[in-house]
Amino acid sequence: MFKRYVHFLAPLLLSIAGCSLEEEIADNRPNIIYILVDDMGYSDLGCYGSEINTPNIDRLAFKGMRFTKFYNAARCCPSRASLLTGLYPHLAGMGSMTQDFGHPSYQGNLGENTTTIAEVLGNNGYHTYQVGKWHVGDARKDWPDKKGFEQHFTFLNGASSYYNLQPYRVGGDSMKMAWNGKPFRPGEDFYMTDAFSDHAVDYIDQNEDKPFFMYLAYTAPHWPLHALPEDIARYKGKYRMGWDSLRLQRWQRMKSLQVIREDTPLSERSPDLPAWEEIAPEDRATWDTRMALYAAVIDRMDQGIGRIIQKLEEKGELENTLIAFLSDNGGSPERMLNTSHPTDGEPGSATSFPTYWAHWANVSNTPFRFYKGWVQEGGIATPFIVHWPSTVPEGAINTGTIGHIMDLLPTALDAANVTYPAEIAGRQIIPTTGESLLPAVRGETQAGHETLFWEHEGARAVRQGDWKLVANNYDILSTSWKKNGQWRLFNLKDDPAELNDVLGENVERAEELKLSYEEWEKSTGVLSPQEFVEMKTAFKKRQAQK
Repeated sequence: MFKRYVHFLAPLLLSIAGCSLEEEIADNRPNIIYILVDDMGYSDLGCYGSEINTPNIDRLAFKGMRFTKFYNAARCCPSRASLLTGLYPHLAGMGSMTQDFGHPSYQGNLGENTTTIAEVLGNNGYHTYQVGKWHVGDARKDWPDKKGFEQHFTFLNGASSYYNLQPYRVGGDSMKMAWNGKPFRPGEDFYMTDAFSDHAVDYIDQNEDKPFFMYLAYTAPHWPLHALPEDIARYKGKYRMGWDSLRLQRWQRMKSLQVIREDTPLSERSPDLPAWEEIAPEDRATWDTRMALYAAVIDRMDQGIGRIIQKLEEKGELENTLIAFLSDNGGSPERMLNTSHPTDGEPGSATSFPTYWAHWANVSNTPFRFYKGWVQEGGIATPFIVHWPSTVPEGAINTGTIGHIMDLLPTALDAANVTYPAEIAGRQIIPTTGESLLPAVRGETQAGHETLFWEHEGARAVRQGDWKLVANNYDILSTSWKKNGQWRLFNLKDDPAELNDVLGENVERAEELKLSYEEWEKSTGVLSPQEFVEMKTAFKKRQAQK
């Protein structure tokens, strides 16, 4: 185990003369690694019910703690902003994506009055490393080294080939990577997931003197589903039972693992999707391949996490490293048919651009409804794992604490015995809206947030206790959800899959939650759905005039 020290000068008064003596005290504060994955659903890990081979992540779960009521912010950029800053995404400037709409809550990068976990811990005796996807601003002033990270190996944008940086939309800009403040171009034999794992291992290997904080953000399993042949081979043919049977299998396994209650119902397949029995036999091999690619991408990521665990063990640091694992949103229904990327190659290769569509994303989000970008549970519920052998009760399942991705900053500061600052370098810092989860991590009873709010591009929700009020703003073909923007009320204790709208029998409760949401909306700078549409329309007009 390497030695870490805090150095300070201690005055020593002697009878013959005054002098100062440098003393060394071991700094035993934990290392902290936050692993964020991209577009992975609630049921996609073995430890949460999946058939995908994830032994290393499962090890963290079964030796650590799994949470069953943990939330992200519904989509890539908002979730990343919340994780880094400890704020609701709108307070951090990331209410939407990376476009600057000219509104402080939707400016597309982290605001001047925010700080990051890295900046605070770096100012308080930690080495800080960022590896992987950034997606909270790709201008030079917004790179990780400008946000408190001592070293970084970064994919700056939202999605790319796993093999190169080809743009993925017709007319789109090239993707960007950076390494310690300088542009980076992938060479031959580059595979993004492995590159992230390699750099994470290297940073851990080189770390000396101090504890470290690492933010490791894999692009996996975000589209395009680029997977290596040896990983694909493990899954080809395993998904010919189809999505209906697989959802049922996962649902049953989730109950046996106690990550959902025994009485949790399985939501129906999205009504706009066909039953597997309706898929022509000659087309089933193609659908099997789509899901095999998705599984292979996750498998490869898990292999890399295994190497990270091994390096921590080699250095004698695993026992005193807090590792948290979660996803930025639910499984993605996106098809990405209008792409400038080559699509004529073997599925999973550099000349392909596969996605797994809503058909399989519906499986990823078992037992919930809907997907990435929605604020129903299918879009915002995430597996959340905390592993810290010196502190976390082994094999615990936390079913009581209601947590949110913005809680990761205060949890890290609490674990490091660091106070959240009111000011940094002359900047007034917005008070954190997150809560430290350290009591829950230690196995103590912690209720978590009494009330939580979401807004993403017009989709809105508020959860208070077991009650959740939600209004969708996406076109859903389901007859029961076809009215855009209509509020619905669910009791998640009785109905965790949001199957039964009980607003009609609980009008007063719904009105209370709506008023609470409106107060939060005003205090946080959130726009109404109509205001968001108007802002986005004005932005597009400005862009067209350039």
